Amino acid sequence: MFNELTCEQDALKKDIINFQVPLPDNSVDIVVFCLSLMGTNLCDFLVEANRVLVSNGVLKIAEVASRFNDIRDFITALARLGFKLCTKIHKMTDAIMSKAATMEIPINSNGDTGSLPEDDSLEQDLQQVMVSGPNLNETNIVSGGYGGTGEGILAPGSIKAPNVQQSRGGQAMTTEEASRGLAVEKFDIMKKWGINTYKCTKQLISERFGKGSRTVDLELEAQIDVLRDTKRKYENILRLARALTNHFYSMVQTQRALGDTFSDLSQKSPELQDEFGYNAETQKLLCKNGETLLGAINFFVSSINTLVNKTMEDTLMTVKMYENARLEFDAYRADLEELNMGPRDAMTLSRIETAQQQFHIHKGKYERLRSDVTIKLKFLEENKVKVMHKQLLLFHNAISAYFAGNQQQLEQTIKQFNVKLKPPGVDKPSWLEEQ
Repeated sequence: MFNELTCEQDALKKDIINFQVPLPDNSVDIVVFCLSLMGTNLCDFLVEANRVLVSNGVLKIAEVASRFNDIRDFITALARLGFKLCTKIHKMTDAIMSKAATMEIPINSNGDTGSLPEDDSLEQDLQQVMVSGPNLNETNIVSGGYGGTGEGILAPGSIKAPNVQQSRGGQAMTTEEASRGLAVEKFDIMKKWGINTYKCTKQLISERFGKGSRTVDLELEAQIDVLRDTKRKYENILRLARALTNHFYSMVQTQRALGDTFSDLSQKSPELQDEFGYNAETQKLLCKNGETLLGAINFFVSSINTLVNKTMEDTLMTVKMYENARLEFDAYRADLEELNMGPRDAMTLSRIETAQQQFHIHKGKYERLRSDVTIKLKFLEENKVKVMHKQLLLFHNAISAYFAGNQQQLEQTIKQFNVKLKPPGVDKPSWLEEQ
């Protein structure tokens, strides 16, 4: 194990600049870089790995995703160093590369390395595709060869990558060829998407015209229809409750203005001071109770909105995925049935085997999503009953207490359901926000 700092007992303190690891050429089967490509001389690291690896050896690179500006450019640069991609794990950004004699910089079987024209662009390309991190070239490191003791500060970019000789008969992989490989990969993805879309569209049209068969789960589809109908009705409740809130808010504001007017007239009309005063107090009390009722109604509207536009909508999104999976499953099932009814030659048998694989893949996806929908519908029903029981009780008690003029019962209802009332004017932006 080699490291810039000696962090473990069996780790040697070494850096690659002006230094080769104390291993002969073609001597190891696997080289691992784990969170270690942070220096600007990372090209030297990779070339040294190429030197010590046997032909068809394995290079494993484990780095966090944020270290790469573009993983494809990094893989292209590795190809120029004599490696080809075997496996890439996206979530862990763990790239496993293997050496191949057909790459641009192959490794001779005897481990000898020659020279090619110096390629400054390769080192620059590797530095550009890696996000800047700690610079190992600007720290105190061992600058001598194996066993050397001299230490010093090396300027970044002062060391060029070692030159490697191209073997006879080797075929160079250029950047253009790597780009062509990516284009082929994208073309294959588009091809698979096009085939899948064609099959699903064909199945959908067949079902619409009554010529094709479809998989039907009567119990589950009945539950889905009930959910869609329930959502439409709850959306109507939400719309009416919001309209009630708007109208009642206007009435409360009118009562407040009317109370202020009565209060002002009671001070300016001595002969009607008592009468105006009674009405002012009444309007202010109604306004206060109205604001309390508005708090209860707003809480009711907010809870219904969450139930309809979040909980139910999330379940319906899963239902949509289930319906798409059902369509794909039926499309590949129909395709397999059609192939089984045709002639059985060598080409057809190959197509049947491929169709069976696709059929089982989409069957598993369909069954998994059907199970997800069943579970979500069950949980949604339980949650809906619990939420609506509480909200309908709140709505009834608050409305009854308000129109009965029972202020104490109205306030008790608010406390019972933990409704937090906003003070008057809280929705109005502050003077700083208005600026």
